[in-house]
Amino acid sequence: MPLKAHQDELPAINLTPMIDIVFNLIIFFMVGTKFIGAETKLPVQVPEVADAGKLAPAMEKYVINVYRDGQVSLDDKFLTAIQLRQALEAARARNADLSVIVRGDGEGAFQHVATVLNACRQAGVSDMGISVRLPAKGG
Repeated sequence: MPLKAHQDELPAINLTPMIDIVFNLIIFFMVGTKFIGAETKLPVQVPEVADAGKLAPAMEKYVINVYRDGQVSLDDKFLTAIQLRQALEAARARNADLSVIVRGDGEGAFQHVATVLNACRQAGVSDMGISVRLPAKGG
């Protein structure tokens, strides 16, 4: 039976690819930071205005909760279908791009959710969504 007279070389971690990536990242960030100040150094005289005015409001997104027993809440206030429609009409008057997400209880009757969706449609809301939960994996 042959015996080993020499010891095998120990495995080593090759650091060359990691060093290459680090150098590439350093170069990327160095070049990227050069462009940050470039736009402020351009000899452009930006026009002035007397009053900037109000910015356009961000698209409002309302979440309407529909409980198992049929109660409806908007902004932590319980409302009837008529009150909900009126509240959405008032919100739509402020912002025409109103968006609504309806969160209905999975154990409740779908009729409650349908009533809320109808109130949204009557209020003129065209961007509506229904919130759902995906099943847990592995179950």
